[in-house]
Amino acid sequence: MHPIESERLRLRAIEPNRDAVPMLALLNDPGFVRFIGDRNVRSEEQAREYIALRVLHSYALNGFGMYAIERLSDGAWLGNAGLVRRDGLPAPDIGYAVLTEHAGQGYAGEAARAVFNHARTVLGQQDLYGITDLDNVVSGKILLGLGMQERGVIQLPGIDTPSRLYATLGAAEV
Repeated sequence: MHPIESERLRLRAIEPNRDAVPMLALLNDPGFVRFIGDRNVRSEEQAREYIALRVLHSYALNGFGMYAIERLSDGAWLGNAGLVRRDGLPAPDIGYAVLTEHAGQGYAGEAARAVFNHARTVLGQQDLYGITDLDNVVSGKILLGLGMQERGVIQLPGIDTPSRLYATLGAAEV
């Protein structure tokens, strides 16, 4: 995968050795745990395994997945963003998370917009979805800003709590 670039960011493939430490920090970040869930990854080795089993597997199976978000100005690792294939959704959904220390600076929205444009123009994905925790108003605003519409509340397999569903215009009802 060639990196995806936006005004301030580069999104690139996640690598187990290079990204294990920052991925461990993200997976245990209070915002990630609250709004996305606890992945029970507590060590650098577990983070490498998580990357191999979840991220690299998605690249191989789907041709896309989550990507590391790096700031162009200094290469700082900010979080991840990309596309996820989920049981219960007929097309990929856009996912993103930034470390709390980088929240509130527009990085999640910029990364989501870059993923959205890449999905449409390079991957040919016209139908796209997004899900958020019911209390995650900020993430919902990002998805609405991409032109998605709120489609109500859904209970997806493998997710313990209901999620708010967003979709591009024309995407199938779930």
